[in-house]
Amino acid sequence: MSAAPRLYLVTPQGMDAAAFAPILSHVLASVPVACVRLSLPGDADEAAWTLAANHLLPVCHDADVALVLTDHYRLVAPLGLDGVHLAAGRTQLRDVRTELGRDRIVGAFAGASRHQGMVLAEAGADYVSFGPVGATGALGGTERAEDDLFQWWAEMIETPSVAEGDVKLADAERLNEHADFVMPGAAIWDEDDPAAIIAQFAGALPAFD
Repeated sequence: MSAAPRLYLVTPQGMDAAAFAPILSHVLASVPVACVRLSLPGDADEAAWTLAANHLLPVCHDADVALVLTDHYRLVAPLGLDGVHLAAGRTQLRDVRTELGRDRIVGAFAGASRHQGMVLAEAGADYVSFGPVGATGALGGTERAEDDLFQWWAEMIETPSVAEGDVKLADAERLNEHADFVMPGAAIWDEDDPAAIIAQFAGALPAFD
């Protein structure tokens, strides 16, 4: 059985999906990635989500990488996606799990709160993400997810954790022992060669055996 990757990528919100698809394809062909999250601006309509998914889903599935989208869980089945990431905190995770079933991914964001993380894990989340790890405000919050949160979670909770929010290479190196998955900050897509930068993150995160 091959080792499982630990990188979790998020698409740039302002992307042109048609132009971004070959960039993502190159990255996924170059670097082991566990999951990609499709993220669009808050005012994106169903047509925009559909267009983006139609461009990116074949890229992800050709690379055997899961593609989830943010919040709009009712689009998961119609678009053939692998699951949803609940970022807004307004939706009951148990209801989403009931609607999507056990075969699709349901992950959720807990900010920097141990309590909220435990609530989500108990409700059946496949993973719980914490952040921001870097600059506050990166995910709309004012409190950083500190290293001891990930250490405590790894020791106490079986549900996998994701570190996100302005995560830099030094953060990934530091959190390697405690965070199950790491999401590099969105600035990676501004680089001339995103695959090279993402490969550095992968090197900081030895794959699961």
